[in-house]
Amino acid sequence: MRRLHALLTTTVLAAATLTAVPTATADPAPATTALNTPAATADWSVAVVDSTTARYTPTTIGGWSYPVGLYLYGQYLVFRRTHNPRYLSYIKSYVDRFVAVDGSMSQGFNSLDSMQAGRLLTILHHETGEDRYRVAAKRIRDRLDTYPRTEDGGFWHADTASRAHQLWADGVYMVNPFLVEYGKEFHDSAYANDEAAKQLQLYGSHLQVAGGLLRHAYDESRTATWSDPATGLAPEHWCRAVGWYSMAMVNVLDAVPAGHPRRPALLRILRALAAGLERHQDPATGRWFQVIDKGDRADNWTETSCSSMFTYALSRGAQRGYLDRHYAAVAERGHRGVLRKVSLGADGRTELTDISVGTNVGDYAYYAARTRATNDFHGLGAFLIMNEQLRSD
Repeated sequence: MRRLHALLTTTVLAAATLTAVPTATADPAPATTALNTPAATADWSVAVVDSTTARYTPTTIGGWSYPVGLYLYGQYLVFRRTHNPRYLSYIKSYVDRFVAVDGSMSQGFNSLDSMQAGRLLTILHHETGEDRYRVAAKRIRDRLDTYPRTEDGGFWHADTASRAHQLWADGVYMVNPFLVEYGKEFHDSAYANDEAAKQLQLYGSHLQVAGGLLRHAYDESRTATWSDPATGLAPEHWCRAVGWYSMAMVNVLDAVPAGHPRRPALLRILRALAAGLERHQDPATGRWFQVIDKGDRADNWTETSCSSMFTYALSRGAQRGYLDRHYAAVAERGHRGVLRKVSLGADGRTELTDISVGTNVGDYAYYAARTRATNDFHGLGAFLIMNEQLRSD
C-alpha cells in the first residue's frame, strides 16, 4: 500500500467512542480531578501518542534506538487504526534523520538492540514504496550473515567483548519481528521465517527453566559475573526480558506457516511460559512484578512495561489459538491493571508510571532498585502495542 502521499494531504481521523476504563479495586483510586479520571479520555492510545508527539518532535525524540523504535512501532499501530496522517508523517520524519536518499545509514548494527528500529524501515517501504527503505533494511538483513553466534547458532546479544557468547531474552525481540516482517515485505520469507523460528527455539532451550519462566540471560562461556558456572544462566527472571521474549514469540508464530517444522516446539515453549505467567500474576492488581516470581518481597514492585507485554502476548496467543482461550481472561486482568497506571496530568497529557529504566543483567537487589520512571519509551511502546491488541480482541 502506498498511502503516505494521500494521507499527508488529508486529515481523516476516525472519531473515537467515549468509554469508561474499568479499574482494579486493589490499587488506590486516582486523583479526583476530571483530568485524572480515566473516562475523561476517549481513547488511551490516541491520548498517549498525542501527548508524546507534543512532548517531542521527530528531531528531539532521541537517536536511533530500540526504545524509540518500540514506541514508534506502537504509534504505527495507532495510525493503522485511526488513519491519522500526522502519526505516519512523524515516523517518517524520524527515520529520515538516519536514512539518506540512497538508503545509506551510519549504523554499524553490531548489537541486536541496534536492529529493532529496523521495523520502521519495512513499514515505511510498505507505506511509501521508496526504495531507500529497502536498501537500508537490507543492511540489517545482510549483517546477520556475518553476525557472531554461539556454537549452536544463537545471535550474541552484541558484537562486543562484554556481551560475547551471551544470549539475552531481550534480544529475540530486537531482531526477529523485524526479520519476519522483512521477509514478507521483500520476498525473503524462506530465510527469514526459518532464522527467526530457530532463534526463538534456541533461546528458549537455554533460558526456559522448570515452571515455564525464562531467566534473563545465558552465557555460553560461563565467564560473566552473573552466570551460573554449571548452567551459564543469570540468577533471576527479570520481567521485561521475559516480556520481550513473549511478544517476539507471538509475532513469529503469526508469520511462520502452520507446517513449519519448528512450530510445535515454539508452541510448547509459549504454552509453558503462559502457564508460568498465569501463576505469577499479582492477584491484587493483575500486573506482574519486576522480578516475576518474588512478588512476596516488600521491595519488589509491579512493573508497567512487562505487564503490558505479557498482556499483549497472552491476549494475542489466545486470540490466534496458540494458547487456551482462558488466557484471554488473564490478559483482561492484566489490561485493567495496566490501565490503572495511566492518567491525565494537569496539562492534559498522559502520564504512564512505574516503568523500569533500561536494565542490564543483575541480581535481585539490582532489579528491585531500578528507577521507576514515568513516560519511559519502553513503557509507552509496550502500552500502545497492548492497548491496540486489547481494543480489537
